[in-house]
Amino acid sequence: MGQTLRSAFQRTFRRQNRRAAVRRGRLEQLPDFESRILGNHRNITVYLPPGYAERPERRYPVLYMQDGQNLFEPERAFAGTHWRLAEAADEAIGDAGAEPAIIVGIDHAGVGRAEEYTPTRDERRKTGGRADDYGRFLVEELKPAIDERFRTIPDRGHTAIGGSSLGGLVSLYLALTRSDVFGRAAVLSPSVWWTDRAILKTVYQFEGEKPRLWVDIGGREGREAMNDARLLRDHLHSKGWTDANFHYHEDRRADHSERAWAARAKMVLEFLFPAE
Repeated sequence: MGQTLRSAFQRTFRRQNRRAAVRRGRLEQLPDFESRILGNHRNITVYLPPGYAERPERRYPVLYMQDGQNLFEPERAFAGTHWRLAEAADEAIGDAGAEPAIIVGIDHAGVGRAEEYTPTRDERRKTGGRADDYGRFLVEELKPAIDERFRTIPDRGHTAIGGSSLGGLVSLYLALTRSDVFGRAAVLSPSVWWTDRAILKTVYQFEGEKPRLWVDIGGREGREAMNDARLLRDHLHSKGWTDANFHYHEDRRADHSERAWAARAKMVLEFLFPAE
């Protein structure tokens, strides 16, 4: 066997062994979770990191993710493509790139998704404007239930929120308006355009302890989406976010899809919860 072929074989063997050695987290379901604030029910999927059952003394940070249907299970995901978020978390933890964390996937409300995920009403679309109510659901109903049932670290420094598209918009909005609860946020391909870029006013008006923010965009999402993301980046910089608590990422070949967000999921987790 030639040296080049032998080296390639050895690299492949090591990668396969490393993948096989990765310990896996597990999923738990909280079906039909009721919100009296929103007046509806939804499924909640909870990822528990590797070692959760074996280390009963350990407590964990928590990431609350929107569009829970698309995160973990291909059979429930949009167009059958999911984020592979459990696999990304397993890998990030196994590589010692991210500390173990609990991830709470919150199903969207179907036809009510835009209503709950937007901070202002769009009169032309006749929808939107319940982001504050959605935030109350997270803070007053879901988070207490998660903190009671699982071994969380409940303070703001260990509580994150995240999502993509409109889910990214509402995550950024709540990280800014409820920064007393959410100290970290993952904002992927955010819908900055909603109601004449009203989110930029929220950034401009922000006062308080700054959450740690990841913001990204794909180059194939369109020129307007790219320009909006850069405008958001510039507004955040003008309000004092720096490299110490903010990361902006452009993936020039990425589109607006679950597949694209799945490709960035591991990096996002490593930024939100960097291993000590």
